[in-house]
Amino acid sequence: MIVETRDRALLLETVDAPFKLIHPMRPQPGPGQVLVRIHASGVNPLDTKIRAGKGGHARQTLPAVLGMDLAGVVASVGEGVSNFAPGDEVYGMAGGIGGNPGTLADYQALDADLLAKKPVNLDMRQAAALPLVAITAWEGMVDRARVGAGHKVLVHGGAGGVGHVAIQIARAFGAEVYATGSAENLAVIEGFGAVAIDYRSTAVEDYVARHTDGRGFDIVYDTVGGATLDASFQAVRHYTGHVVSALGWGEHKLAPLSFRGATYSGVFTLLPLLTGEGRKHHGEILAKVARLVEDGKLKVRLDLHRFSLEEALDAHRLVASGDAQGKVVVDLVG
Repeated sequence: MIVETRDRALLLETVDAPFKLIHPMRPQPGPGQVLVRIHASGVNPLDTKIRAGKGGHARQTLPAVLGMDLAGVVASVGEGVSNFAPGDEVYGMAGGIGGNPGTLADYQALDADLLAKKPVNLDMRQAAALPLVAITAWEGMVDRARVGAGHKVLVHGGAGGVGHVAIQIARAFGAEVYATGSAENLAVIEGFGAVAIDYRSTAVEDYVARHTDGRGFDIVYDTVGGATLDASFQAVRHYTGHVVSALGWGEHKLAPLSFRGATYSGVFTLLPLLTGEGRKHHGEILAKVARLVEDGKLKVRLDLHRFSLEEALDAHRLVASGDAQGKVVVDLVG
């Protein structure tokens, strides 16, 4: 049954157009789905690229409702869903790409496998800031690189969305963590527990010599791409080192990596939403991340600007400008 309501959603009709406020019929959850009353929607750089017509890899054909990250409350559950009940507070990366309806909406029916119960010590804004960056950081640091005690880890872009979470995950697993950033972000990086490295004033060979006695880092996580991935190949440890990149999409010479006998993995967090494969693992990751948060081992860097649903375009503009100081979130409730 479809219920007629005055629920709100933002529709992007064409590239670079303003969002259009619409009042859609409230969806009902199908088998394996939950209906979520969305309280907050996180804004990722990919959302702004889709809006600008530059996110083709996300396969989100317009017109569409954008938004991947969310936090909210389960309103009802579909057939076969036993791990959630009405009233549960949840979070996840569950829409906005691959033709899936996005989270800039009051209600969405979402795949239960993509969700987890929200960390009890985070509010909705904080929880909505986490899913994409936490899943990306976990897949690279834990699933691919197998981080553990005794590892020396280098995170490129330590003050960024994925970077600041990757630092904390590595530390939670017992690693010694270093992270690069610009001079103005060194204090932020140190606040998350990493030794900060100013990448503009320190050459790769210098910080490798200083912090690893020239041997290289056991794990290097590149969250920046481009020349930074090339620098990662130079910074990794001989034989046993592993490089992970969430943005390894360009053309790169593998000789520096090969000469070190090291290995490489790419992370493409969108695959479960695009293909349907591995969706349950996303929910499992978020459940483990929630435990880290509740244990005080992980906190989220949140931009202090506040945006209502009707102000979502301003939120997109802030993210696209590069001036955000942490994750930007749109409030749908409150």
